[in-house]
Amino acid sequence: MRILFFVFILLLFLGGNYYVFYRTWTIIPTSNIARICLIVLAVILIGSLILTFAAGEHLPISLTSVLYKIGTSWIFIFLYFLIFNLLMDLIRATRLIPKNTLSHYTQDNWLSFALMVGFIGLLMFCGYLKYRIKERVDIPLSIEKNIPANDSLKIVAVSDLHLGYSIGKKELQNWVKLINREEPDIVLIAGDLVDNSIRPVLDENLAEDLRAIKSRYGVYAIMGNHDYMAGVDNSTRFMADANIKLLRDKTVLIDSLFYIVGRDDKTNPHRKNLDQLMTGVDKTKPVFLLDHQPYNLEEAEQNGVDFQFSGHTHRGQVWPISLITDAIYEDSYGSLKKGGTNIYVSSGIGIWGGKFRIGTQSEYVVITLKGKDK
Repeated sequence: MRILFFVFILLLFLGGNYYVFYRTWTIIPTSNIARICLIVLAVILIGSLILTFAAGEHLPISLTSVLYKIGTSWIFIFLYFLIFNLLMDLIRATRLIPKNTLSHYTQDNWLSFALMVGFIGLLMFCGYLKYRIKERVDIPLSIEKNIPANDSLKIVAVSDLHLGYSIGKKELQNWVKLINREEPDIVLIAGDLVDNSIRPVLDENLAEDLRAIKSRYGVYAIMGNHDYMAGVDNSTRFMADANIKLLRDKTVLIDSLFYIVGRDDKTNPHRKNLDQLMTGVDKTKPVFLLDHQPYNLEEAEQNGVDFQFSGHTHRGQVWPISLITDAIYEDSYGSLKKGGTNIYVSSGIGIWGGKFRIGTQSEYVVITLKGKDK
């Protein structure tokens, strides 16, 4: 079933690219040089993506990294070219503009096309700048439970780092600085620490940078679907080397004060039910749940969880994909309260593929928990 879905998406992507490049072909100057350049560009953009996923693991890491960045960036740039061309065809069909507008080469059409390319280029540049900014999301959380050790508990929670061919050492070091600046009591990672491959992560020794995270109770993480793609054993060994405590369907009591419940990713069809993980939990103490994919949110409420933290959605990364994630998930981004359970779905500190954020943000979450009379 997954293979059929992948083939369908690939055919859809190739068909959309044919449509976009055909439209471009009709508008550009009819010289051989212009058309050869367009063909070469199409081969590079589409071929980079296909080659990355078909043979990237067998190519030098530096080459795969370049191909990955080009190919996955093109996915999002292509999306806006596709939207623009579809809108133009729709407008032409309704005869709101002349039929020959942007349908063949003329000096005016060429100028209009160049302006459109410039607009999309500016949009993507702004999206890149938006990605580079890591927003601090502050969540003050009060619950009717005792926190005897301190007046409050400070948690830094992140998701979807996607370390790999695109996101490497320099970015990770900056993120570690952001986390350490908060002086957290504990750090939680809600999946997708690793992107599709473990190779670049090991090559850059990113475990060393993760070991620099400082917190009183350490760093706890769960698996995400991309951690599975990189290989369960690979991801598990990497997290152990990074001094990250991996919770795969495990519940831990931290310093006799609060619980962290870590669910294995939904990718595992045999993962335990939440009620199994909650067996023996003292619900007079705060209970935090990590679940990468935010499905079946009512389960947290039914099991007396105080706070659930999830990721996975990225909120679509760019508009209008965010509209799709909003339609798929009960909560595709932000805070939601179900009964006595507080839920937060993060758009992630990292990103998959092209480094663009349009209508969404990259973020890290700071939760300040206060108990009774605090």
